[in-house]
Amino acid sequence: MRAAIAAESIGIPSVSIVCEGFEGQALATARGHGHDGLALAVTEGHVDAMSTDELVASFRATVVDRVIAGLTVESVEGHDDDSGEPAALDIVVSGSIDDVNRYFLDRGWSDGHPVVPPTRERIETFLADSGHDPWKVLGVASSSGRDVTVWSIAVNAVMAGCRPEHLPVLLALAEVLLDPAYGAEHSGNTTGADALIVLNGPTTAALGFHHGAAVMREGAHANTAVGRWLRLYLRNVFGFTSDEHDKATFGNPARVVLSEDQACLDEIGWTPLSVDLGAPIGADAVSVARMNSGTIIGSVFGSTPEEIVPYLGNGLARTAAWDLTHVYGLGHDQFAPLLVLSPILARTFARAGWSKADVRAALFGHARIPASTFEALIGEWSNLTAGRRRLVDLVAAGLLPPVFAASDDPQRLVPIVTRPERIRIAVAGDPTRTNAYAFSNDGPHGWWTTTVIDHTPASDLVCSVDGSCRIDR
Repeated sequence: MRAAIAAESIGIPSVSIVCEGFEGQALATARGHGHDGLALAVTEGHVDAMSTDELVASFRATVVDRVIAGLTVESVEGHDDDSGEPAALDIVVSGSIDDVNRYFLDRGWSDGHPVVPPTRERIETFLADSGHDPWKVLGVASSSGRDVTVWSIAVNAVMAGCRPEHLPVLLALAEVLLDPAYGAEHSGNTTGADALIVLNGPTTAALGFHHGAAVMREGAHANTAVGRWLRLYLRNVFGFTSDEHDKATFGNPARVVLSEDQACLDEIGWTPLSVDLGAPIGADAVSVARMNSGTIIGSVFGSTPEEIVPYLGNGLARTAAWDLTHVYGLGHDQFAPLLVLSPILARTFARAGWSKADVRAALFGHARIPASTFEALIGEWSNLTAGRRRLVDLVAAGLLPPVFAASDDPQRLVPIVTRPERIRIAVAGDPTRTNAYAFSNDGPHGWWTTTVIDHTPASDLVCSVDGSCRIDR
């Protein structure tokens, strides 16, 4: 679709060839980028399950005619603006809380759990002290073409059970979703990676965010509600439902916010993840990336960095698999896994004088797999990398750094990232347990993106909810 959108933008007609079952996602993507109703030619069956002969025969039998039709039809019916979606102030249902939840569930507006009914009164109360214009448009959802407004953010915040003081965090998250570098439109890809929010900053504890034991389990209100808001907003505004835009084969459970242990970071002199990703020191910030899977690295044994690094590196390596196509293939130098250290492990490094850079460098040397396995993951076992070239060939072509071709031995160990800086490190969890958690990042399908949280009361209120507007004289 990206190529078709680029072509259509300069007046060149296009037809996009898409696999069966992806028609809705393709049309939604085009609509989100301002090109409603682009022509599609749908293949039949799953291309990965066909032989070359079967694929060519199917293409000749059906796809060619559809391509021709798409290029010759004078107009393609676009998206109907009168889609039946309710307007912002419409009353869509009245009745008991059970009636409201049943109505929302039937229409796919909830995540399956009971929601707080987003009445106008509750939404107005949520926004009352913020100073924000409820009708301010922050941007357009690239996957659905819907406006991202302060009002819609508040609607889903009420549904998720967020408190008014969480609004600055939600606005920052909306900013991430609108950032092209993050690529929110990929949030429904078939492997089903899901967003992880990492929260940093000096005021996060005052907002009720938990960073200690069971930090990634539901229960802490702020962590749970804000994490739930993200999933609801992706459903209701960005269109990631099975009916509209979500093609996840399995998906992951909704993730709560991972709040870093700022006190521990200050004690050991390490910068938080947000600063590593470009945010100013001392600022509250959210960092978001999409994660494919995670691995618990349990009971890390040792009292020195040298003793614990091999096990941590092994955990990172065990988490990485087809995701390595983001090292070379689907993306180049874009695989950036996350290692969450419990505070006691972070202190073990700091006590020995190790900085975060030292830890990353050591992990780069230990988070390695055989070259033959790496080549199979990005080639033999995947159709996501053209050519199935050996790592030594990719290094010779300047596509990977020399460390991937230290020898020609197929069993030599090669890193899972191109450079130490690609390994992200956060500190959170039970301060008395020696455990870690390794996450496998989905590269450009949800690239690490950081935004500063602005707690300053807004002064952009122009129109109130009832439509009355301020007139400056």
